[in-house]
Amino acid sequence: EVASGRVDRIFSGEAFWGVKSVSFVNALELVSVPDNLITDDASLFNPPGPFTGLVTRALETIAHVNMGGPFVSLTNDTLGRTWVPDRNFLLVPNLATSASNIPAVQYPQSGASPETAPQTVYGTCTRLNSAGDPRSNFNVTWGFRVDPGFQYLVRLHFCDIVSTSANELLFNVFIGTFLVARDFEVSLNTGGRLAVPYFLDFVTPTMDARNLTVSIGPSPRSSYPDAILNGLEIMKISNSRDSLSGSSVLPRFPGSKSKNVWIIVGVCVGVLAALAAVGVLLFVRRRRKRARRARSKTWVPISDGTTSHTMGSKYSTGTAASIGSGLSYRIPLLSVQEATNTFDESLIIGVGGFGKVYKGVFSDGTKVAVKRGNPRSHQGLAEFRTEIEMLSQFRHRHLVSLIGYCDEKNEMILVYEYMENGTLKSHLYGSDYPSLGWKERLEICIGAARGLHYLHTGYAKAVIHRDVKSANILLDENFMAKVADFGLSKTGPELDQTHVSTAVKGSFGYLDPEYFRRQQLTEKSDVYSFGVVLFEVLCARPVIDPSLAREMVNLAEWAMRWQKKGQLDQIVDPNLAGKVRPESLRKFGETAEKCLADFGVDRPSMGDVLWNLEYALQLQESVVRDDPDENSANAIGQISPRVGELDDDNDNNNNNNNNNNNNNNNNNNNVDSVARFETSSTSVDDLSMSRVFSQLVKSEGR
Repeated sequence: EVASGRVDRIFSGEAFWGVKSVSFVNALELVSVPDNLITDDASLFNPPGPFTGLVTRALETIAHVNMGGPFVSLTNDTLGRTWVPDRNFLLVPNLATSASNIPAVQYPQSGASPETAPQTVYGTCTRLNSAGDPRSNFNVTWGFRVDPGFQYLVRLHFCDIVSTSANELLFNVFIGTFLVARDFEVSLNTGGRLAVPYFLDFVTPTMDARNLTVSIGPSPRSSYPDAILNGLEIMKISNSRDSLSGSSVLPRFPGSKSKNVWIIVGVCVGVLAALAAVGVLLFVRRRRKRARRARSKTWVPISDGTTSHTMGSKYSTGTAASIGSGLSYRIPLLSVQEATNTFDESLIIGVGGFGKVYKGVFSDGTKVAVKRGNPRSHQGLAEFRTEIEMLSQFRHRHLVSLIGYCDEKNEMILVYEYMENGTLKSHLYGSDYPSLGWKERLEICIGAARGLHYLHTGYAKAVIHRDVKSANILLDENFMAKVADFGLSKTGPELDQTHVSTAVKGSFGYLDPEYFRRQQLTEKSDVYSFGVVLFEVLCARPVIDPSLAREMVNLAEWAMRWQKKGQLDQIVDPNLAGKVRPESLRKFGETAEKCLADFGVDRPSMGDVLWNLEYALQLQESVVRDDPDENSANAIGQISPRVGELDDDNDNNNNNNNNNNNNNNNNNNNVDSVARFETSSTSVDDLSMSRVFSQLVKSEGR
């Protein structure tokens, strides 16, 4: 409970065996919760008695489990929690069955509330699979992994959705081997009403084992053997040193010199044994190295101690480490299959280099986009890991949210929030969507710029997206833009460095020419790609279109020629004719031009791009008298050097053919040549921008 306007959280390393450990935190979120979510008291059961002082302790979530129900995403929980199905925790699944009656749930005026647990949790349950046999006498048990040396808060959620009348369901509840609720009757605690949520809180004794079990079983007093459990929460309670660190369970022997000696001897023996084992493994691995190289390139599961697996590649150098995300992000494969109707081809909403994207709906009604990796993709594992690592730490309204992932049974699956209106690209050309207005296009560009600005400045080290394009800008039901696809993302340079040296990756037509030539990546590479997107939004045509005349194939080069002549209005999407104010178009064109400067140092920051786009929107909505170039430090400066004027004959030809070219932009027969690629580490300094993209047109360059 916060009594003042300030919250202090202290992270400190502890010393074990004379070695000082390091403490760090990647991100910290503060979420306001109701005062009665965690009460100050609970029940002890070994020995029985009250436990007080919960509000003064720190709690760490071990599990939120929805008994007998589906996966509940954070968007369907008022406090942003995720609830996982209980099937993976059941010790003997055949002894249990499930029941559901979500609409019947009625929260009481006091006590349990939607903040305590969602309606989907209280409206489903796991019960005894007694199959109508009145002689059934067994328990249903769930098992969980915990850290020894700590006490745990166990919250049991009940809601009688199976009885036809009150006072007919009695059962026993166990935690470990201890009977914590004898002849428990849910309706007796809800005023005789059915389908009313209720919960019990228990605190375990200090655990000396790594397993914690919870069981329900029939009561001898019940006329029919049955028992239910709707939901379960387990939380680790901080110890007497206000610590939640698992290392606190290491044995300590103060004042015993002989015991310390034996500890040191044991550690030494263990280290020697480990070294010997490593030596044997290296020897065996060396002998099998040739055989492994000869095998086909396939994905193999590497067990990480859970019911899921993390992907490794037989052709990678070494073994891939397990994904470090928590249980709240891992989604069972069965839930994903149910959401996508076992990956029904009719639900495909997109196909990319990583794999196919399906529309899915979880049992609680949550719409999701499911990206299923192709195991034959050489970039699959790297992009899969990068996407999880990046999106698990980002929270921004203009970045697509990662709901979870699945890596069971050789699968690489990413689950995102569903974006109702698809990609920005599909609303510009190549589809039957109605044309976007100029104000809508500006607002979409502003939203995407905010997302990229957050990536560049939201953390101590910038994050460079490296694949900014219209296909990676998604639109929700309100046409709010969100940046997606972080598979190629890379952290920016250190404070004492100007760039990151890395192999070139990205999409043709959007690539920063300086990055392509020098293989030096900076945030300004994203700025260049975004400048191409701006012209794409304005002209509503593909960034590379080999079906057009040679001088028009590359959108960025073609649009820049018109911009430098001051005639950008000649190539605007015909659907915008007469709808764009000249002042707004001028500011928009200048912004795109600065983004496409040949050298990164001449390009604006994404923050400056954002400011100028917002100003372009203001100019569209109302004429502004003062030129921002004269009174704002945020305006983009003059690009230098300038490119020479175009040939007058070419100007006339372009003007005469402009309308015909624009009318062909939405032709479905056009070939979209934008594709991801990467280069080797060899130098490409001698390649010019035109030569790079001419390879897409010349057959000998493919």
